[in-house]
Amino acid sequence: MTPSGDFRAGFAVFVGRPNAGKSTLTNALVGEKVAITSNRPQTTRHTIRGIVHRPDGQLVLVDTPGVHRPRTLLGERLNDLVAETLSEVDVLGLCIPADEKIGPGDRFIAAQLAQSGGRPIVAIVTKSDTVGRQTLAEQLIAVEQLGREVLTAEFEETERRRGIRARKKGKAYDPRPTPPDLGFADVIPVSAVNGFQVESLAQVLISHMSPSPPLYPDGELTDEPELTMIAELVREAALEGVRDELPHSLAAVCEDMIPREDRPEDDPMVDVHVSLYVERPSQKAIVIGKGGARLREIGATARRSIEKLLGTKVYLDLHVKVAKEWQRDPRQLSRLGF
Repeated sequence: MTPSGDFRAGFAVFVGRPNAGKSTLTNALVGEKVAITSNRPQTTRHTIRGIVHRPDGQLVLVDTPGVHRPRTLLGERLNDLVAETLSEVDVLGLCIPADEKIGPGDRFIAAQLAQSGGRPIVAIVTKSDTVGRQTLAEQLIAVEQLGREVLTAEFEETERRRGIRARKKGKAYDPRPTPPDLGFADVIPVSAVNGFQVESLAQVLISHMSPSPPLYPDGELTDEPELTMIAELVREAALEGVRDELPHSLAAVCEDMIPREDRPEDDPMVDVHVSLYVERPSQKAIVIGKGGARLREIGATARRSIEKLLGTKVYLDLHVKVAKEWQRDPRQLSRLGF
């Protein structure tokens, strides 16, 4: 089917504090798991593109790491990645959880988005299933107020800079009146868990795209390399049930993926080799567990997800390695893909 002239396509980015529900929402919109999720903050460490196909448009979602105050070189690089992504998309999606009051982090991110070149900002109140109607209504009002505040402040700052430039050039400065409708382009509550308004969100985001033919072939759900997705599935399995200080120290790299040659054609198997990296020997012991029990549990959970991804049986070979202070080491960060 050839898209009509009304067909729209483009890129939207989800931005927000760590654990604001960005990855879960990405998966819900795509309809398949393309981004790993965890209740641990800063689970996402690179931009992930999920492709949403609709009869009237194609939406390419870019899920980003949570914006946070960086404490390591890794944290700085993740924030830089988000800033770089903002300049490359058509619509900005600001994710704010329904069950948490708006804080300084939300205000900082909203102000960043307001400075990103006039692209429409859609405020998405995530996790709407976790609160009652009254609380949700209060959060929606607070989010609308946040939009008015940050966009009015950005408009006033732009006018201040215009005045300075005019005076430097010896020209008269003609101030523009503050537009009465400054604010987020849309504010929409959603729940990725029960599907509340997920389809409506897709339509809202597509409505802000320009007319365009599809950017990806029909049926393609992500442009993420399989090796990267496999490594992320292993890291997701390793993140569950570990101590609070460990998640940020975990990295995973899929070293190899080789079809096993001695298997019959109707029963193939792929050998997958993944290395899990931690920063200290004590962390290695935590991941492996007593008698290797924890590592076997990680392997079993990850293998099921990888088999679903690849559509074939998998032999998963896991190794845990120590890369001392890798989050602060530029060379090791590059080797680990950051």
